[in-house]
Order: sequence, then structure tokens, then C-alpha cells
Amino acid sequence: MPLEPIRFLGKSAGVILGGLVVTNVVTTAAIGAFRFFSEEKQKKVGLACLVCRGKGFYICKLCKGNATIKWSPLYDPVCINPCLCPTCDGHRVQRCLNCIGKAYC
Repeated sequence: MPLEPIRFLGKSAGVILGGLVVTNVVTTAAIGAFRFFSEEKQKKVGLACLVCRGKGFYICKLCKGNATIKWSPLYDPVCINPCLCPTCDGHRVQRCLNCIGKAYC
């Protein structure tokens, strides 16, 4: 006899959780589709980025394409250590900050 209330609670919780999962999946798909189609429309209509000339990347401004920078922890350094560039991580190019790497504005 005490199993009926537990079954009812279990079924109710399953229905509620199932509804939440379905709602989450549907809204995620709708938002993703909206972003995709708005991005495609912007690609067709948008102008090429003038900063990166429509490439999405440009030579790193910190290391100037050398992949390393000269760094020393002291103000008046005795020795200067070459370190990996923190902006481009040694790739020598950085993502355009104007178009965020999309190559159009």
C-alpha cells in the first residue's frame, strides 16, 4: 500500500524532468539556428574587415612576428630572457580584434 505514493512521485518527477530536458534541447536548437542564419546573412551583406583585409588574422603586434619577446623580471636587467609571446602563443599571428577573426564587419 505505501508504494503507490512513491510511484506517483517517481512518475511526476520523471514527467517534470523530461519536460525540462525537452525544453532545454528545443531552445538550444532554436538559438543555434538563429545564430547560424544571422551569421550567414551577415556574411552575405557584411563588408570585408579593413584592419585584417578580410583574412581574420594579422601579424602579432607584440612580438612583430618573431614568436618570442625579450623579457626580464627586473627593471634594470642584467640578462634578458627570450620568452614565448603571450599574445600569439608563438604562432606569429593573432586574431583580428576588429572583426574577431570573422574577416568581415
